Order: sequence, then structure tokens, then C-alpha cells
Amino acid sequence: MIVRRGGPSDVDAVLELLDRATEWLVAIGRTDQWGTEPASTNQRRIDQVRGFADDRELSVAETDGKVVGALAVGAALPYVPPATEPELYVRLLVTDRAAKGSGIGTELLDHARSLAKELGVGLLRVDCFAGGDGALVRYYEKQGFTRAEEFTVHVTGTDWPGQVLSQRL
Repeated sequence: MIVRRGGPSDVDAVLELLDRATEWLVAIGRTDQWGTEPASTNQRRIDQVRGFADDRELSVAETDGKVVGALAVGAALPYVPPATEPELYVRLLVTDRAAKGSGIGTELLDHARSLAKELGVGLLRVDCFAGGDGALVRYYEKQGFTRAEEFTVHVTGTDWPGQVLSQRL
């Protein structure tokens, strides 16, 4: 597996990863995380991924020339409490559900840590869905992050529970 900078030519592959992740979430009954609509048909999501690529925030993991994961890092998203020091923020992390357990997420988070260190930043933060059984929060804790602020975003008539996690580098 290699991790490389992503660009506009990777947008469709990242949207496909998001589509497959959404399908999986729907299949396990977790529609409150990302809803039921494929990312590839959601203009907000399409614009978001294009923006990550255009702003050079996107990295992709490839195996045998196939995109199997994506990471976007940059400034914190507007719905989370701001950091009190310089940071690098994980804005997107998605991996191929067919390759679950193969370390793609770990590799991409290691890449984010390396980017933060190159920038001289000592704080890496991420946010995630805090509902359901809390599995996603526990995943990031296993990756060395600790819980910070909880937050709620009002999305299409419902409150989406989120958790900010941080890691000192």
C-alpha cells in the first residue's frame, strides 16, 4: 500500500468509498450517522471532496493501483470548538469496507501524524459520530486519540451527536 497526495482525478474513487461506507452503515441500521443517500448523488458531499482535492488537503491510499482509503486534513471544521493552539485537523477518513481490518485507517492516520510533524504542529484532532454503540469513538481511542469536546449538529430535522478527539504528537 502506498499513500500519496490525492487530486481531482481521485474524487470519483473517494466518492465511491463513501458510497460503499454509506451502504454498509445502512445495512447495519446506522442511518443516523451519514443518512441513506449515496455521497456520489449528494452535491454537498461532491463539492466537499472536490474542495479537499482542489485545496491539496486530500491523500489517498492505494493498493495495486486501486484507491482503498482517503484522508483529508486541514483546518478544523466550523461546527467544532476551535483549538487553543496550532493543529492539524482530520477532515475526512474513509476506507474500503472490503478491506476492513487491513490497517488502511492506521496507515492514513500515521500519514496525518507525519504531515502534522512536518508542519511543526503538536496537536492532531478529529471528530466523529458519537451515536450508536460508540464504536467509532472507540476506534479513534485505539488509534491513540483521547476524548475532548462533545458537540451536536442539527442536520435535517435531527441532532447529530459528535465527539472531538485529540492526540498530542
